[in-house]
Amino acid sequence: MPAVLYAKQENNMTAPRLDTVTRSRTVERLVQGMPTSDGAGVKLTRVLTQNLQRRLDPFLMLDAFRNENPEDYMGGFPDHPHRGFETVTYMLAGRMRHHDSTGNEGLLGPGGAQWMTAGSGLIHSELPEQEDGLMEGFQLWVNLPAKNKMIAPYYRDIPSERIPEFTTDAGVTVRVIAGESQGVAGAVQRPDTEPLYLDVHLPAGGRFVQPLPVGHNAFLYTYRGEASVNGTAVADRHMAILANDGADGVVIDAAQPTRVILIAGQPLNEPIAQYGPFVMNTAAEIQQTLQDYRDGKFEAATVQSLEA
Repeated sequence: MPAVLYAKQENNMTAPRLDTVTRSRTVERLVQGMPTSDGAGVKLTRVLTQNLQRRLDPFLMLDAFRNENPEDYMGGFPDHPHRGFETVTYMLAGRMRHHDSTGNEGLLGPGGAQWMTAGSGLIHSELPEQEDGLMEGFQLWVNLPAKNKMIAPYYRDIPSERIPEFTTDAGVTVRVIAGESQGVAGAVQRPDTEPLYLDVHLPAGGRFVQPLPVGHNAFLYTYRGEASVNGTAVADRHMAILANDGADGVVIDAAQPTRVILIAGQPLNEPIAQYGPFVMNTAAEIQQTLQDYRDGKFEAATVQSLEA
């Protein structure tokens, strides 16, 4: 029998529709992230690493951070460049101030997100705006197709209250950052990669059903509790890569209160050439990027700010 999700209206939104999945994807592989540090000594867990980029195309990297000790995050991420992809920062707790090379700035607060398209290149910083307390969230890198690598950079700040949210009759709360869930359109829609980005909160005994296009690469990351997909347990701070096995979606169960992010997207199937914060298609393009950076062209970039 198809797995069925019933949803009800939340936050004055149109009531989500009823979606079904006839067969859930299975877990192909479990991944435990690698503890590391980045920026000015920020401690984090690198979950999606470079060796998984081809398998999880169009996603290039996922970092998860959860620090209560200010010494583990106070340095933040001082000025650094990007070119050729998009960065998605989603905050669960804490506050982060960002600036870019043209003077634009914004504040990421609890439950908020920023979707930044680096495109042809920009320099930006992300620095904590707190001196104590929990700092928790994620940064996801999403590749751009070759045709869009050199588009003008832009960003969109999305405060928590602008992220669509609904709660099912079973008490599952879903925040739709990108894509669509149960007929509810997310805060962001992107062409080419067609990303889905959900923050799913399941109560004990809860079940969540999400259709996924066949052929889209998908994974989930448990950041509280323990999720279960087709009988495979996905423990706290573990990622489950979902098999591309022809199934039309995923069914997530939880025996205890559990929170996961679910991410999926259309693969680009293009070459990936990466040098640190630059992601292009060829080594020659990387060399040109390094020359452009040395020549100060990133500082001169015109960055568009798209209001949420």
